[in-house]
Amino acid sequence: MPLPNRNLTSMLLRREGELFLFDCGEATQISLRKLNLKWKKISVILISHTHADHITGLPGILMLTAQVERDEPLVIIGPPKVREYVESSRKVLDMYINYPIEIREIEKPSVAQEVFRGDGYSIRSFPLRHSKVCVGYSLVEDDRPGIFYPEKAEAAQVPRGPLWGQLQKGSNVELEGGRIVTPQDVMGEERQGRKVSYVTDTAWRDDIPTEVAQSDLLICEAMFSEEFAASAREKKHLTAKQAGRIAAQAGGIKKMGMIHYSPRYTDRELKILRDECREHFPGAFLCRDRMVIQVPHQDEEDAQDAAETE
Repeated sequence: MPLPNRNLTSMLLRREGELFLFDCGEATQISLRKLNLKWKKISVILISHTHADHITGLPGILMLTAQVERDEPLVIIGPPKVREYVESSRKVLDMYINYPIEIREIEKPSVAQEVFRGDGYSIRSFPLRHSKVCVGYSLVEDDRPGIFYPEKAEAAQVPRGPLWGQLQKGSNVELEGGRIVTPQDVMGEERQGRKVSYVTDTAWRDDIPTEVAQSDLLICEAMFSEEFAASAREKKHLTAKQAGRIAAQAGGIKKMGMIHYSPRYTDRELKILRDECREHFPGAFLCRDRMVIQVPHQDEEDAQDAAETE
């Protein structure tokens, strides 16, 4: 439930100017306004499940978006009943909508699958285990080309100009005399793209660590302490220790943020959840309303570490 200093669940991911909203709890639009984020730029809204605390902010976002000019469609993705919720809300509230809305229900939410593809990335859903059909999501960037080395291009006698660009885009170039220079001759190895995973409202599943493995950022629910493990099992939620185990077993998790705390814990008591999660994943941290988390490319992070060392 919403508390005076703790709003309901949502996560906004910003990448290359695009915004992706994961879940849309009540009053999500207030946080968007406080962060001065341009909701017009939201490309896709991804709903984990249709329990009220994850979706009741959606009508407000839809109506808010009608206040700005927008030509491109707003894509809404989620398990069955998302379409019914959106369409019934539009009808009952007599919403003024001046832009296209494209609703994509995940027909087989029990199967991990790609649910959206954009320029240079894909979004994948995977099944969770809750009292209602529920899915988690990962946004995974495509691998990026390797670093281009001008000195190698010069050594290969490739003239500066369009041919350099052709190599950087992954195409061979043919020089006078028929000699071929390939991208591999002048560039480093491909660089892995970033991955952000979002898991909330689920009991333990053995396949969750596999789905979130190698995430640069994992946002995972940690609703109960071990004292209330029985409640977690009954309500199909994770304990903080289980959230830490997911991150530890997944492998390759660079950052892990905890969300979706039971209202039984005051802000001061949330350290109980943090400490239990850290028993398995020492770097886990508590997410707070409107917290901003940077997710750099690995080579950018390495460069920053090197600069700090020097």
